[in-house]
Amino acid sequence: MVRMMALAATCLMLAACGGGTAAPTTTLNDWSVASGSVTQPAMEYRIGALDKLNVTVFQVADLTLKDVQVDAVGNLQLPLIGTVMAKGKTTAELTELIRSRLAADYLRNPQVTVVVSQAASQKVTVDGAVIQPGVYQMTGNTSLIQAVAMARGPSRTAELARVAVFRNIDGQRQVALFDLRAIRRGQAEDPQILGDDVVVVDSSVMSSTIANVLGALPALAIFRPF
Repeated sequence: MVRMMALAATCLMLAACGGGTAAPTTTLNDWSVASGSVTQPAMEYRIGALDKLNVTVFQVADLTLKDVQVDAVGNLQLPLIGTVMAKGKTTAELTELIRSRLAADYLRNPQVTVVVSQAASQKVTVDGAVIQPGVYQMTGNTSLIQAVAMARGPSRTAELARVAVFRNIDGQRQVALFDLRAIRRGQAEDPQILGDDVVVVDSSVMSSTIANVLGALPALAIFRPF
C-alpha cells in the first residue's frame, strides 16, 4: 500500500508538470460524448463490504433474511452454515455457494435467491493524466470509462492506450493494463471497477516514472502481480 501511495503521489506531481509535447487535445465535452456513445456490455455487480442483501430460501422462512449486511471484512453470517465470504462474488456465485452448503448437510434441493438490496458506497482512486485526480465514491456498477469520467476525463498528455488498474486479489497487489481508446470505440470490453481499485492513466510526461511497473506489461487486460 505504501508503494502504491508513493506511485500515486509521483504520478500526480508529474501530471501537473507542463513540459513535454502535448498529446492530441481531449476536452471534457469530447470525453463525455465519446463515453456515452459506446455500447457497453452488461456487467455483473460484485458484492462489496457493507452491502445489504436479501437472501431467500424458498419455503424456509427461518433461513430467509432481509437486508442482511456484509461485514467490513466481506463476510456474511447466515443461519446453519455460519460465515460465508460474500465480498467479490456476484449474486449468482453467492447463491450457488449458499445453495451447495445447505444441500450438503441440511436441505434437499434448496432453492436460494440472493439480491443486493442496497449497495454501499465504495471508493476508487483515479490518478495520473486525468484532469482532476482524486478519490471518488462509487455506488453499484462502475466501469473503467466511468471511473475516468469521475476525474473529468483524461488530460492533454494522457496515453489512452496505457491505463492501469491496480487491485488487491487474494491479498496480493496486482495490475492490469487496458487500452481506453479501444474501449471507447467498442472494440474492447469496458471492465468493472471494484472498491479500493486504483486507476492510473499513463502520460507521455511520466511514462519513465512508472516504466518499472507498466513497461513490461503486455497489452492484455489480465491482472498479474507486480
